[in-house]
Amino acid sequence: MKRIGFLRSMRKLTCTMLHKLKDFFIELGRDFCFVGSEYPLQVGDRDFALDLIFFHRGLNALVAIELKVGQFEPEYMGKLNFYLEALDRDIRKAHEQPAIGVLLCASKNDEVVELALSQRLSTTICVEMRSNTELARNLLYFKPVNSNEPAL
Repeated sequence: MKRIGFLRSMRKLTCTMLHKLKDFFIELGRDFCFVGSEYPLQVGDRDFALDLIFFHRGLNALVAIELKVGQFEPEYMGKLNFYLEALDRDIRKAHEQPAIGVLLCASKNDEVVELALSQRLSTTICVEMRSNTELARNLLYFKPVNSNEPAL
């Protein structure tokens, strides 16, 4: 029941934002062109939906907008960056600039946002864990992207 209420909140927010975004983007400039809402993206065999997508004629770039009803959470940046990569890889045309992401949240903590947006690259690995032995073997052969760092 809680999930249904959440989905209704998201739909209501999306509808309200769509209605108000038209005026908002006209104020920013007439170069914004609406492409779609709940824009479908397929990565591998999985389907995803980007809340809103525009094209900015002056910047010659897609503008992806994610809407969040709650406070900013760091994982929202990961999801938005994932969408931007998918747009650049599969949708963007060769003459266009890389996609731009906009995350609209109901509220935010400046310190959390600053840390989430920091550009420091850390060594990260994603491993599908089937057993502790397999995880250990994968980590043993992992070589960091930055060649100055020792392998694990």
